[in-house]
Amino acid sequence: MKRQDFYYELPEELIAQDPLEDRSSSRLLVLDKETGAFSHHVFKEITEYLHEGDCLVINDTKVIPARLIGSKVETNAKIEVLLLKRKENNVWETLVKPGKKAKVGAKISFGDGLLMGEVIDVVEEGNRLIKFDFDGIFEEILDQLGQMPLPPYITHQLEDKNRYQTVYATHTGTFRPVKVDEITEHHMHSEFFMIDEEAAEKINRAKETGHRVICVGTTSCRTVESAADENGHLEAKSGWTQIFIYPGHKFKVLDCLITNFHLPESTLIMLVSALAGREHVLAAYEEAVKERYRFFSFGDAMFIQ
Repeated sequence: MKRQDFYYELPEELIAQDPLEDRSSSRLLVLDKETGAFSHHVFKEITEYLHEGDCLVINDTKVIPARLIGSKVETNAKIEVLLLKRKENNVWETLVKPGKKAKVGAKISFGDGLLMGEVIDVVEEGNRLIKFDFDGIFEEILDQLGQMPLPPYITHQLEDKNRYQTVYATHTGTFRPVKVDEITEHHMHSEFFMIDEEAAEKINRAKETGHRVICVGTTSCRTVESAADENGHLEAKSGWTQIFIYPGHKFKVLDCLITNFHLPESTLIMLVSALAGREHVLAAYEEAVKERYRFFSFGDAMFIQ
């Protein structure tokens, strides 16, 4: 299966640059995963498609302002650092641009020295381990200096950092394109997940009683599909998932998905194609383009049932 199998034409002007003030007024495309039939709605009408006993699985992770702009102490050259994963104490795995200026031993100043970092190692795919030094609480400094790690197709800078959060985000966390032609050779990024006992029990009960499990967002989907055993049973647990869901995947837990419209040739359009079929998804996307839906993170929504 090739990356280009998941390509579609998208006019640049359909990429939503800002979120709507009233999120419930976003448009909603409802797609039947079995037949490929679709219909057009507004998001507040989602309740018409939810049945008594359905279990909604919601990701309450909060995107942190993980993009830091600093300068190399020795040369004053501008360096951009994206926090990927906390390793230990004050050491983070990061993505640094330009990487050639961030050799081991390089020191970086952020906010006129309010936060200092030193590159201590180069790891997989050229990512840098940076040890940070500061006075105070790291999260507070990050909130002061950091910017939201918006995808490259978002060119507007957010004035209100909370506008990139889901309305139910409470816990903090962070958010790789497909570069290989054969998608099975793609190395998936890892995401940390945590499922508590109450959530596991509710999901299991829904499955056992014949009701639907509806994941809100692709991270929720990846979480339940990687955490469940072969019978689709979940227990309270936490860990890292690198699951890559593409056509051929047999879903163990998820029945339906609420999500937005994803990048051409991305792992996320491959995920929704695993659920609804590549042809059905691409046809629905073609319709969304024709009807001028708003695409990607700040855009409109799709309910795959």
